[in-house]
Amino acid sequence: MTNNEIVMQGSPSLENGFYINTSGESAHEKNYALKTAGFWVRFWAFLLDGFIISAVGGILVNPIFYLMDWSLSDSVWYAPISIITAIFYYSYFVLMTKFFGQTLGKMVFGLRVISLKHDQLTWSDVLFRDWIGRIINNIFMPLYILVVILPENQGLHDYFADTTVVHEKIFIEKASTPTTLPKQEEHIEITVQEEKIDLAKLEEKNEQ
Repeated sequence: MTNNEIVMQGSPSLENGFYINTSGESAHEKNYALKTAGFWVRFWAFLLDGFIISAVGGILVNPIFYLMDWSLSDSVWYAPISIITAIFYYSYFVLMTKFFGQTLGKMVFGLRVISLKHDQLTWSDVLFRDWIGRIINNIFMPLYILVVILPENQGLHDYFADTTVVHEKIFIEKASTPTTLPKQEEHIEITVQEEKIDLAKLEEKNEQ
């Protein structure tokens, strides 16, 4: 965080997306943006999601396997328990993110997935993020550390989908450049136009 940024809780009261400082100093535009979530808070939310998936999966899946006399201990990827667990795991992340913008773990920690290119998450955003990108991350677990490195605290799956995770109620205030600059440029342009008009009048007078 730079000297020009502050963190505030809740939703800022704004008009037209910015606040104008009306004090005696030169006016500045202040833009507000949701604060991106760092590695650790996302890690704890992911861990909570893992516990929820395991608990719900055990309640729903295990009785069926007992009734069908199927093995619950097979670890090969093509075993029925592996396939059903994978379907449930990725469906949970895809559907929760698409319809709610957050999983249960993210809800607990006040986090939300947003798109950096759309107003709302699309199916392609969610599928690239929580299906293809998450499969790659789960195969190469150290890739999750990219949240610390990439811009906007993006994980690899966020990078694929052009998304990120933000805190729902924490905003960063950024002061932009003074609003007096456009007025100076406008004044210069008006002055140049006036000089051209005066020159044209002088030429007409000389011709006469």
